[in-house]
Amino acid sequence: MARIKGKVSLYLSAAVYVLFNLRLGTESSATLQATFWQIAQTAPYVAGVTYVIIALLQYMADGEKLPWDRRLRLFFAIGIMAGLVYGIYEYAGVGAGSK
Repeated sequence: MARIKGKVSLYLSAAVYVLFNLRLGTESSATLQATFWQIAQTAPYVAGVTYVIIALLQYMADGEKLPWDRRLRLFFAIGIMAGLVYGIYEYAGVGAGSK
């Protein structure tokens, strides 16, 4: 039962990650393209921060490796926060009004 609960929560984390990086367009193809571009822009930074955090956690645990599902959960959590901040930045209209 715990394995099923772990997999379901991992899939929900992935779904929330995509939801927070969702960028709406006028058509579904524009939405998919904008969402893919959003993830492609932020994923390298999220992966880098995740790598540093994993390295720190493994250092503190005397070199014990983190399981892959926990690594993915960290990636999704950091990606959710990055998507939220970037979404607020975009939707706040940065640069609007400067004519």
